[in-house]
Amino acid sequence: MELASCTSQGTTKVMDPSAEEEYTAAEEKVKKTIYIDNLSPQVTKVVLENALNQFGNVTNVQFIPNYFTSCSVNAALVEMESTKQAEEIIREMSDSPLMISGMPRPVRAQKARFEMFDDHPKKRQREIICYRIFPSHPNFEVIKKIKNLTKKHAAEAAYLMELQLADDEKLHHQQSDTLKANYKKYELIDGAQADGTVRRLVARYGTKLNDC
Repeated sequence: MELASCTSQGTTKVMDPSAEEEYTAAEEKVKKTIYIDNLSPQVTKVVLENALNQFGNVTNVQFIPNYFTSCSVNAALVEMESTKQAEEIIREMSDSPLMISGMPRPVRAQKARFEMFDDHPKKRQREIICYRIFPSHPNFEVIKKIKNLTKKHAAEAAYLMELQLADDEKLHHQQSDTLKANYKKYELIDGAQADGTVRRLVARYGTKLNDC
């Protein structure tokens, strides 16, 4: 039995001024950007901008495909005009659901990280070196345990994702049932007004009817 092991070795190099400025600008962009997940596939750039413009000015929206679910899009990187606006959104969404198109969505918001951007500049050049570990290697058993632990963590992460998706689906059905119930109430009220039931009740109990 043999194990494949990979290590990364970093070599610090002096960056030229233009590269340093590019990296600094990217850092500022990350600070102003929030990561939002659990978005419905029907949420568009315009819908998301309208939902978040109440906190400030949205300068850029980048949708991120999720390859772990059947949905093509359910996460996004949203850049605000300032870091303060981004932090305010994170605070608000931790206390109450985000309203999108008049409906609450169980979305989550967190600070964006550098590695979420495909085009972020590299500050240091790193190379990956892979080599095989044979049973005769003194650290073979240690590396084997690490490999098995990595597999265990991956399985746990997959299970937690299944639980999260199940909770999201349950919340979706609850919100859908609530919306249908509210529509039925409005239909009953409209029907009562149309056939004169409301005015007969007003006349019977002597209350005042205010037209809306």
